[in-house]
Amino acid sequence: MNNILKDISIFLIGMMGAGKTTVGHLLAQELGYSRFFDTDSLIEQLAKGQTINEIFTTVGEETFREWETQVLAELSTYKKTVISTGGGIVLRQKNWSYLRHGLIVWLDVSVELLIERLTEDNTRPLLKDVDLKKKLQTLLEQRQSLYNQADLRITVQPQETPEQVTKRILEAIPSVLKQPAIPPSYFN
Repeated sequence: MNNILKDISIFLIGMMGAGKTTVGHLLAQELGYSRFFDTDSLIEQLAKGQTINEIFTTVGEETFREWETQVLAELSTYKKTVISTGGGIVLRQKNWSYLRHGLIVWLDVSVELLIERLTEDNTRPLLKDVDLKKKLQTLLEQRQSLYNQADLRITVQPQETPEQVTKRILEAIPSVLKQPAIPPSYFN
């Protein structure tokens, strides 16, 4: 697989709760990539250990999004890396120029499955004190056309394990990579 990818990095995009971090770790292992990064974890480190919730509360979403872009810009220069991104990273047009440095994989998860995964999760600032189903549907509607710009879309099924999702990504990658053109000497 690594020969096909030619050391290209992989960016995982999708809604919060889609499994990007879990699948990202597995994907890096399967590809033999020595590096995996989660943009949210890096932002928390930059914020001296503040959680994403605390960052949203203290400096606001706009500053968080600026930091997210800075982190993505840095990570986009790496090769042979799997990067799990925050669900809203697709909202800034500038971020797409960085995402395009690698292969973009959208983990598409239904709102019903996201609700199942996120009902007890109180670490997501955009989900605080809201109707979870309504908020997730609204966020997905706002972002779906952006997620659709990914190179590869993997629709996650409710019964699938992270290992099965990882395997499906690995099987699908060759279908979206450009094959080298047949050299002119081949026809002589």
